[in-house]
Amino acid sequence: MPYVMGGFPDLEASASHVAALARHADLIELGIPFSDPLADGPTIQAAGQRALRGGATPEDVIAIAERLGDDGPPVVLMTYVNLVLAAGARAFMERAARAGVAGVILPDLPIDEGDDVREQARRAGVGIVPLAAPTTADARLAAIGRRADGFVYCVSAAAVTGGEVEVGDELMGFIERARARIDAPLAVGFGIRTTAQVAAVGRIADGVIVASQLIRLISDAPDPAAAEAAIERFAAEAVEALREGSHSAGEGPSAVQPVR
Repeated sequence: MPYVMGGFPDLEASASHVAALARHADLIELGIPFSDPLADGPTIQAAGQRALRGGATPEDVIAIAERLGDDGPPVVLMTYVNLVLAAGARAFMERAARAGVAGVILPDLPIDEGDDVREQARRAGVGIVPLAAPTTADARLAAIGRRADGFVYCVSAAAVTGGEVEVGDELMGFIERARARIDAPLAVGFGIRTTAQVAAVGRIADGVIVASQLIRLISDAPDPAAAEAAIERFAAEAVEALREGSHSAGEGPSAVQPVR
C-alpha cells in the first residue's frame, strides 16, 4: 500500500503520483494534509505543510480519489479526526463514499471513542481502519479486532513515521499476538524504506505500507517526470520483492482489501 500526500508537491502532481502507483498497488493510502499530524514524522509533516501552503483542502484530495475511479485499486484516506468533525461526520463520510473511497485511517480516533463518526461511516459504506502498536495490550488488540473494518494498520514501532523498521523479535512477536486476537488482515507500516524490508515485512503481514520513503523519492527528484518515474520504479520493485518472498515461502502474494 503506497502512500501519497494529497497536494504534495502540488495537487496535479499528487494526482499523477496516485495514477502511477495505482498500476502496481493493491491499495492507495491518500493523505489529507493537517496542521498537527501527531502520527507523522518530519518527512510527511513537511510534505503536509507544503500541501497546506499550496492551498490543498480535504475536498481537493477526495477529488483525487474520485478521479482514479473504479478502474484503480481501493483508496483509503489518511487524516485526522478534526477534519472529519469540522466538515461534519455525515457530510465527510458521504462525500468520501461518493468519491469511491473505501476507508479512512484516523490515528487520533481511539476505538472506544467517536461513535457518531463510526456510525456515519458505516451508513455511508466507508470503513474506519484502526491502528495497533507493539505496545498495545492483548485485551486492547482483541477490542481493536472487533471494530476493524477491512484491515488493521499495525505500526511497526512505538514511534512516528519515517524511522527505519527492524523485522526482529519485537515486530514478529507483535504480529503473532495480533493474529491470535484479530481476524482481519494485518498491514504493517512505519519505517519501511527498501524493497528488502518490503519483502521481509510481507513474509509476516498481509499488507505492507510504504509512506515516507516515497515522499523522499519525490523530494529528491530533479523534476516532476523524474519523481513519478522514481516512485513507480520503487513500487514495481516492491511488488516483485513481495512475489519472490511469498513464492520462496511457498505461498502466493496476499492483498489487503478494505470494505467499500
